[in-house]
Amino acid sequence: MARHYLEHLFSPKSIAVFGASELPDSVGARIYQNLLDGGFQGPIYPINPKYQLVRDQVCFPSIEEVKEHVDLAIIATPAATAPLIIRACGQQGVKAAIVISAGFAEQEGSGRMLERALLEEGRRYGLRILGPNCLGLMRPSVGLNATFSNNVAEPGSLALVSQSGALCTAILDWASAHRIGFSTMVSLGAGADVNFGDILDYLALDPETRSILMYVEGVRDARRFMSGLRAAARMKPVIVIKAGRHAEGSRAAMSHTGALVGSDDVFDAALQRAGVVRATTIEQLFAAAQLLATQHRVRGNRLVIITNAGGPGVMATDRAVEQGIRLAELGGSTFDKLNAVLPKQWSHNNPVDILGDATPERYRAAAEICLADESVDGALVLLTPQAMTDPTEAAEAVIRAAEPSHKPVLACWLGKTHVQEGRDLFTGHQIPTFSNPESAIEAFGYLAEYHRNQQMLVQVPGPLSSYRQPDLTGARLIIEGALAERRTLLSSLETRAVLRAFDIPVPPSLNAHSPNEALSAAEYLGFPVALKILSPDITHKSDVDGVRLNINSAQTVRNAYNDLVSTVQARRPNARIEGVTVEKMYRNRNGRELLVGVVDDPIFGPIVSFGSGGTAVEILKDRAVALPPLNEHIAQTMIAQTRVARLLGQFRNLPPVKLEAIEQVLLRLSEMVCELPEIKELDINPLVADDQGVFALDARIAVHEPQPGRRPYGHMAIHPYPSHLVRQYQLADGTNITIRPIRPEDAESEQRFVKRLSPEAKFFRFMNALQELSHDMLIRLTQLDYDRELALVAIVDSGAEETELGVARYFTNPDGETAEFALVVADEWQHRGLGTRLMSCLIDAAREMGLKSLRGEILANNVKMLGLMKRLAFSCHTKTDDPTIVIAEKPL
Repeated sequence: MARHYLEHLFSPKSIAVFGASELPDSVGARIYQNLLDGGFQGPIYPINPKYQLVRDQVCFPSIEEVKEHVDLAIIATPAATAPLIIRACGQQGVKAAIVISAGFAEQEGSGRMLERALLEEGRRYGLRILGPNCLGLMRPSVGLNATFSNNVAEPGSLALVSQSGALCTAILDWASAHRIGFSTMVSLGAGADVNFGDILDYLALDPETRSILMYVEGVRDARRFMSGLRAAARMKPVIVIKAGRHAEGSRAAMSHTGALVGSDDVFDAALQRAGVVRATTIEQLFAAAQLLATQHRVRGNRLVIITNAGGPGVMATDRAVEQGIRLAELGGSTFDKLNAVLPKQWSHNNPVDILGDATPERYRAAAEICLADESVDGALVLLTPQAMTDPTEAAEAVIRAAEPSHKPVLACWLGKTHVQEGRDLFTGHQIPTFSNPESAIEAFGYLAEYHRNQQMLVQVPGPLSSYRQPDLTGARLIIEGALAERRTLLSSLETRAVLRAFDIPVPPSLNAHSPNEALSAAEYLGFPVALKILSPDITHKSDVDGVRLNINSAQTVRNAYNDLVSTVQARRPNARIEGVTVEKMYRNRNGRELLVGVVDDPIFGPIVSFGSGGTAVEILKDRAVALPPLNEHIAQTMIAQTRVARLLGQFRNLPPVKLEAIEQVLLRLSEMVCELPEIKELDINPLVADDQGVFALDARIAVHEPQPGRRPYGHMAIHPYPSHLVRQYQLADGTNITIRPIRPEDAESEQRFVKRLSPEAKFFRFMNALQELSHDMLIRLTQLDYDRELALVAIVDSGAEETELGVARYFTNPDGETAEFALVVADEWQHRGLGTRLMSCLIDAAREMGLKSLRGEILANNVKMLGLMKRLAFSCHTKTDDPTIVIAEKPL
């Protein structure tokens, strides 16, 4: 695998420090001293024209005077000098820089201009910049402490990535006291160039990092952020803490959905789709990291609590209820086994109170029996140091019970002095231990949340479901017509037409511009009907008393029309009143009022929302949100997260609603936002659901001009599965094959495909003696971010299973314009035109994504591949520094 583009930043061979000095309180002096004290093995060059020596080392006036190659530049000089220093470094072949300097923060004026100049110089020379205005970077394994911090990270397996340098120092101080080590500490600062996405992309493949901790204040590029986050979370646990949890988004809401959905809701939804866990405090951050770093995973949130005292068990139970964690319902055989080994006075329930005189043997027996129960996903074992208790031997007993189980066991030995030895035993055997029941419960909640979110991560919905092809052309023409008239709010008729284009049921309705027209419309539709004010200036009709319901006779229609219009005119004298909409009245008494909608988040793009409907939605605030695209699993998860979900089943005399119909509406909304970037806000309130299906009784859609020049789906934070690339072909021998983008569920067939390759084919593809794909490689090759990488597999379906015949893939380079490609075809399927077909499809897909060229490295003795490249008009030349490699390139 090629060297990562941030390798010069994380593992430099040599360093230059601009601004190194003898002044004891200067930032440059502190950074230089930290590098010397950290034990970095490569040369460190101080650069400052004011000195000849710094710390008894030769000091250079400029980078040009350093005659050796420099990998990393650290800049701690005034902000105004930074762009010229970056230019000089670029000219000398430096590939990475850390800009500590402040003074770039102003959004307008000189600071903004300096930042722009800094980035332009970096891009000109392919030099990546961390910062500006950052604390720096630590890499303990190579003795790299490129910060001005007084704290030093101990070696470990946690990576810390933070936008706040001050929080980095606080976390390092906290971690030092708790003997927690780090593989990496990165302070992003302004994140003008190297951002979360870049750092996460590196850490995902970093062998020294087992878990990643992040502190986030804001996101600049949602697509890059989500791409890096999802790539990292596929490989190792990621835990995020975010500032400003209660800040509302700055959007001007035109709909109920816009008023309901805050920026923190959206951030939570983004983390769910990324497969990561969110913490709210530093303690929780490390508790989650400690637990997720173990090999144990849960398949649910059913917990058994084992305790030798009732009080702590009750405290744990209360916190579990608050966290939404279920207490496991133990089976009858489990109770029989517990009765056989526990005193008669035990609790006979969960929590399993094994009483204050519990012996180590009793702890072990109770833990073994409970862990064997199929209804248990994990166990929390509590101990209070009572007179008859031996905390150390009890800990040994629990460790022995936990060793053969695949389920997580958490320990909470309450107290300090008497239980410390037991806690140390747990730590030594990688059993998470906590000082209080509440923290232990929260930690188990992180395990359950991680499992749920990892399930969300592997969902790869396409932009359109297979249910029904919507009328995209009709919907798009309607919206374009409104925008051409400089309208941002679709009319009632236009809104209903767009909904119908996506097969969302709406009741029959007609617009009426006079009392007589209203009467005629009511007679045509059939009584009872509802009248709703028709005005382009009124968004929420109920706010102006603009609705009349249950009009049952012809005699009352005209009076209702006049009363409705006059009432609204009195309340909104400046509003344009065009008449009323007459709708067939919904009459099913089994209906439940829901709200579904879309809002365009300023950072993460379109968001789909579901929750309680009606006139009190802003007060109830019962909603769940998700980033599109959606599929059935994501839609079902959204529904289950709301309180109104409990009203959708059978209760009292009401039959259960048709849940599939609600899910289909959510999928239709997902399709709308994927294919129609013009939609800014949409809500259907109420969407009435009953045992027959759903009806959109009232809806509004706000639109805007999409950003010009964006690639398809560029308005979304997550690129949909590119289902439009699925193709059916027939080979010359009559074999029918399918070429389609790879999916996460293809992991097993990908593994089988690689195992079947001949040693020569494996060596030509991977350039080493690979036997089979590792777990990490398998994830990397099948769980893709389709925005920056693509793998097209050729498959043949025998009926019993799909067989992979070949795969062609590209990985986009950091410049976003070029990509590296690879191709391999099963030995027995070569010479049938399959390689040509796969590469042709890959070239077309890369061109569609706006890439400018494809490039691949091919072994010089791979004659068949080189021949194919020439037939496909690739230019081929020998690699300058390695004659065994041929570079194949093709402009697109």
